[in-house]
Amino acid sequence: MRIRGVSPGRFNPRHGGFTLIEMLVVLAIMAMLAGTARPLLELSVQRSREHELRGALRSLRGALDAYKKAAEAGQIRMSPEDSGYPPNLQVLVTGVTDARTVAGRKLYFLRRLPRDPFADATLPAAETWALRASDSAPDDPRPGRDVFDIASRSDRRALDGSRYKDW
Repeated sequence: MRIRGVSPGRFNPRHGGFTLIEMLVVLAIMAMLAGTARPLLELSVQRSREHELRGALRSLRGALDAYKKAAEAGQIRMSPEDSGYPPNLQVLVTGVTDARTVAGRKLYFLRRLPRDPFADATLPAAETWALRASDSAPDDPRPGRDVFDIASRSDRRALDGSRYKDW
């Protein structure tokens, strides 16, 4: 079927593609949409990292408390000077010998050591955390002979305005 006034195979400007102005308008709209989507994406990434940090802190603090309970229950050999907290974070993964068993069974408190999601990705997981010893003050946390608590080393602020290292 032939359309009147249009020969087959020939370009007809009335039935052609987009004009330059139409293309520029579409590109401007797409640029505006991309510009509004980027902050939302950054917010989503930060929220996800905060969630990961909360989970890591919960997991590590739970493992520290479980180690302390096992030490108080006599499952971990301690000297009189020991506080009952682990000497380092790696012990939670590598395990300690159960003092109650003859066979030398090990007690494990973590499957793997979580890392601080706001820390440098090239650092090992154990070095991403700020450690607090049991003999340091809460307002002046510092590492020592044991690991009483952990915190993020990041100076960044969370979405709620608090600092990650204060969590």
